[in-house]
Amino acid sequence: MKKLFYLLVLASVVAVLSACGSGEEQQNNSADNESGETASLYDQVMEEGVLTVGTEGTYAPFTFHNAEDKLTGYDVEVIREVANRMGVDVEFMETKWDSMFAGLNSKRFDLIANQVGINEERKANYDFSVPYTYSSAVVVTPKDNESIDSFDDLKGKKSAQSLTSNFEEIAKENGAEIVNIKGLAQSIELLKQGRADVTVNDRLAVLDYIQQQGSEQIKIAAKQDDASKTAFAFNKGNEELVNAVDKQLKAMKEDGTLAKIAKEWFGEDVSSK
Repeated sequence: MKKLFYLLVLASVVAVLSACGSGEEQQNNSADNESGETASLYDQVMEEGVLTVGTEGTYAPFTFHNAEDKLTGYDVEVIREVANRMGVDVEFMETKWDSMFAGLNSKRFDLIANQVGINEERKANYDFSVPYTYSSAVVVTPKDNESIDSFDDLKGKKSAQSLTSNFEEIAKENGAEIVNIKGLAQSIELLKQGRADVTVNDRLAVLDYIQQQGSEQIKIAAKQDDASKTAFAFNKGNEELVNAVDKQLKAMKEDGTLAKIAKEWFGEDVSSK
């Protein structure tokens, strides 16, 4: 009888422990389900009311500090307008270019606004908004030069170019004689002095120079048809946020706001080809 009694007691204890264990497992599973159902990045942005943006802050005229130490620039003002239309604030996190994508990978910020060019390698790892900047190689000549109006006309001409740049290669491919210089400002000085006939450079860089220094002595004589595109970069898997940003960029294009911002910084619309 005693043995039977002890067996009954043991069975009761096991049953109670099993029930407790089952309850704990259900609670843990429930907690796991709740934690697994995390809000999307878009939901987080809208709930917190803040879009976190990675940018350099040292790359004029796209993202830099003005004389009043205010962060500004073309990219900065474009994303500010996007966020404003989304009904959220912007928090900029200034980061060196070398660590920009590492910051995005670690989710320090929601997107990058820093003239990120779209290419196949990046598209394999990141998602992009619709482009908000287009640029291409251009030929710059003295204002009074009438003999050069295409890339074919570079043959035999002296072209002031930075060493190992893509633009030096373009000039070479079109038959130009290369005059080596350190940067755009020096190349344009050589044009003004008559020591070079042309320079091949990035359209945006040239337009920025003209905005700052004027175009009394130089002009853009030709532009390549192929244009590079820059856009905001996102981690993959955040389609809802990408779509929300795209919606505002498209609206800004349609109502002329994007073109207006571009003209303020470059003197012409660089938001379209």
